[in-house]
Amino acid sequence: MIRSLWFAAIITTCFAISPAQYKLPPQEIVDIVDAPPTPFVSVSPEGRSMLLVESQSHPSVALLARPIHRIAGLRIDAQRHSRQHLTVLTGLQVVSLAQGTTKRIALPTGGSLGYPVWSNDGSRIAFTRDADAGVQLWWADISTGMAKQIKGLRVNDVLGNPVQWMADHRRLLVRSVPTGTGEPPAMPKLPEGPNVDETAGRVSRTATFQDLLRSPHDEALFVHYGATQLVVVDVVSGTSRPLGSSGLIMSASFSPDEKHLLATALKRPFSYRVPYPSFARSIELWSADGRRVRTLADLPVSDDVPTQGVPKGMRSVEWQALRSATLIWVEALDDGDPLKKVPFRDKLMRLPAPFSDEATEVLKVQHRYSGVTWTGVEDEALLSEYDRDRRWRTTSRLSFADPTGTRSVIFDLSVNDAYNDPGSPVERTLPNGDRVTVRDGDAIFLSGRGASDRGDRPFLDRFDLKSMSKTRLFQSAEGRMEQFVAFAGKDRASFIVRSESASEVPNYFLRKSGTGASTRLTAFRDPAPQLTGMSKQLLKYRRFDGVPLSATLYLPKGYVAGTKLPLLVWAYPLEYSDPGTAGQVRMSPHQFTFFRGTTPLFFVTQGYAVLMDATMPVVGDPETMNNTFVEQIVGAAKAAIDTLDAMGVIDPKRVVVSGHSYGAFMTANLLAHSDLFAAGIARSGAYNRTLTPFGFQSERRSYWEAKEVYEKVSPFMYADKINEPILLIHGEADNNTGTFPIQSERLFQAIRGNGGTARLVMLPYESHGYSGRESVLHTLAEMLEWGERFVKGKR
Repeated sequence: MIRSLWFAAIITTCFAISPAQYKLPPQEIVDIVDAPPTPFVSVSPEGRSMLLVESQSHPSVALLARPIHRIAGLRIDAQRHSRQHLTVLTGLQVVSLAQGTTKRIALPTGGSLGYPVWSNDGSRIAFTRDADAGVQLWWADISTGMAKQIKGLRVNDVLGNPVQWMADHRRLLVRSVPTGTGEPPAMPKLPEGPNVDETAGRVSRTATFQDLLRSPHDEALFVHYGATQLVVVDVVSGTSRPLGSSGLIMSASFSPDEKHLLATALKRPFSYRVPYPSFARSIELWSADGRRVRTLADLPVSDDVPTQGVPKGMRSVEWQALRSATLIWVEALDDGDPLKKVPFRDKLMRLPAPFSDEATEVLKVQHRYSGVTWTGVEDEALLSEYDRDRRWRTTSRLSFADPTGTRSVIFDLSVNDAYNDPGSPVERTLPNGDRVTVRDGDAIFLSGRGASDRGDRPFLDRFDLKSMSKTRLFQSAEGRMEQFVAFAGKDRASFIVRSESASEVPNYFLRKSGTGASTRLTAFRDPAPQLTGMSKQLLKYRRFDGVPLSATLYLPKGYVAGTKLPLLVWAYPLEYSDPGTAGQVRMSPHQFTFFRGTTPLFFVTQGYAVLMDATMPVVGDPETMNNTFVEQIVGAAKAAIDTLDAMGVIDPKRVVVSGHSYGAFMTANLLAHSDLFAAGIARSGAYNRTLTPFGFQSERRSYWEAKEVYEKVSPFMYADKINEPILLIHGEADNNTGTFPIQSERLFQAIRGNGGTARLVMLPYESHGYSGRESVLHTLAEMLEWGERFVKGKR
């Protein structure tokens, strides 16, 4: 009898975990998922042409199943000697803005393309093409549409972007696989010994990274695949010459005069605790022919960076625009520790050619340096800094020639204040590759989202840097979503606008400055015309504590007022310092809705109301806001359901909550701490915060500093309270920090052990987001079936 029971248990267990066949959702959904997406758009640097980049909607899971090495924070295609490429680009077209004509780039059939890179004058593009034997280098002439492969070269993008144009618009700086590279090191048949780590008194609070080095063999693989030979390629003649010696070159860029090269090379010791960008590294200056001239910094492994801090030593190194060869960088004055009380956090340094002297300090920065934008006037820049304590961004205008005397604050606001966001400077690329703002005398141009309580209305402003006055040049029309894309030409007499509405797919138009007259540039079609008629509206309501909330409500085509529908709520919690910014609307009801990938909007096709991107703000002091995480998300969820119930739109007993990543974490918490929902669907989440002990999302404290909080917000700790059915979906190869696949597996086991109702779906080869066509369709089928079983049919 005992043996029979054991055998039955084994059979039951095997059945529960046995692999299943991929499922399909209803055919109408399959057709929408498979529809070709509208192309990506890229405008040439001089604003005379526009590139349309075509792509496949979802590759087969067979692409994900190609052999890869998961090492040093990378996923390396073992056969192609490249990073794993999951976006399949299939074709290129060029639109002439002057003539309005479209020309297709002639390419061989098959093979996925890399994203094209414009030459600085817009006359050519360079791109890669995946082949079975490696990654090829191609270029195309914009005027003729003809494309050519550079023979005898294998591109290596393992450690960085593979292609940069040089100032003559015919040469490229390319990262390649070194000549003579042999087979990768074979896995030892037997280990030489155990893998050992040790610590002794050194504080090192690293995040829970994945895909790290784990053995000497992993190190050998990293050296093999990361080895890079810089090559200068003349695309017209097809010739190439190596630049310097091969090595683990993480970054490389020529000075504006192309007489010097800035390079960062990784070196041993490697780390088993952090990804490759934090490995020991040298920042070096090379001559134009590849000779090492000077080592600027030898930096150790950065595995002791404080939480929300920065590494010690030189960082953010770059060439100064409009100078022939001058380097700038920053160094921390607080040891990179945001908790240290110091008058200044960073200092900005500068070193001009010939680089034989010591660097000089430009100025000290009070808060954490966030970067510079060059204004187009020599030595003048907009410098941004971030105050972590207040979540505050300050931008100042200054001249490097006299930083103290010329510095003036031009923008000073909360990073969460969408309503008062001035926008971002519009930039252009100079012939030598420098990026500077577009100038009109003393003025620059700012492009922003134009958030308001009625939704986004993007704008373009002319901003005078001296008088600090603004002139609005363009703003989205009422009832539409229109966005400035780029100026067309140097005279700024016209500019490109992306225009859409709730019922019209986004298209691009050439608009005359001043008159507003428009010329259509593209004729993209709705990939899912069968969904025309679905209603969409901005919904605003309030939480119990008065915090304003918002969401987008979608209702099925032909909805009859007063009909009480089942509801899906989709959300992702965000953190704010104050209720005012937490309640700001950050969407547009006039934006076209694309049904792509695993979007929960497909529930609308099955007769649901969908409350999309329902705000779940967690408001409070950045140091302690998660003390009330549970109460705040439960309050926000209740407010949403109560509002829709009062409108007569939904049946409050038939509501499912769903989210991805931190939204999945939210979903499980809502089921554990409330009875608002009939069921939940949680994708790729983390449910036990003791497994992310040195912080999560914006949490600044460690587990040992806030044990009660970590345990309170961990749904795993309340698995016995999750008494509504929950569907857990996770990629078996999730590489996102903190969301290990074991998070879903352990929550599922905990719910099963306590007699709850749950289903665990593990998607082979998938990472944090789901790419493979089979996985996408299966995920949608699982979600819809879960809703049918536990929500839609519930009475």
